[in-house]
Amino acid sequence: MKSVLLKVFLLIVIIVLGYFVYDSIMQPVEFNKQKAQREAAVVQNLKDIRNSQVLFRQANGSFASNFDTLISYIRNGEIPVVKIIPDPTDTTFTKTISDTLGYVKVVDSLFRARRNFKLDELRFIPFSENEFFALDAGEIERGGVKVSVFEAKADYRTYLKGLNEQRVLNLIASMEQLERYPGLRVGSMTEPSTDGNWE
Repeated sequence: MKSVLLKVFLLIVIIVLGYFVYDSIMQPVEFNKQKAQREAAVVQNLKDIRNSQVLFRQANGSFASNFDTLISYIRNGEIPVVKIIPDPTDTTFTKTISDTLGYVKVVDSLFRARRNFKLDELRFIPFSENEFFALDAGEIERGGVKVSVFEAKADYRTYLKGLNEQRVLNLIASMEQLERYPGLRVGSMTEPSTDGNWE
């Protein structure tokens, strides 16, 4: 009888230890899976912000420093549809003639193909509790020339909220150790760049 009880006890211990081993392996896998899913949504929003900012700068000469201005431009702004043809009087084929055919709404140009796109939600960080992306714009000087810059960002704490807190803290510490922004960012307030830090 003791031998049977010992075998049952050892079987239970083996099952419990097996579960803990499995769980310790699957925790980082599940964390990375959810992190990748959340980052894909945040990156899409940052790309949308970047594309909108580029069009805003083309129309206004500088980037928008707040979402109210940017969203208003996306909703109401128009982009000219231009037809460019070679100048028939130019035998070198280097001159062109531009003809404006009409105008297209910015929102239609950027987001027409996107299903379920809600312009008013552009400012919100996915998977956060309605927190906004940090958005800033201004000018810096490069080579004696003033250059418009912008930056939009979301930190790990905001869009990874609800995931394993220790793993999030470890992720933040590793990025800070490398002197990188602990989160996702597009543009820069110190460099004339519209690149994202995920690229």
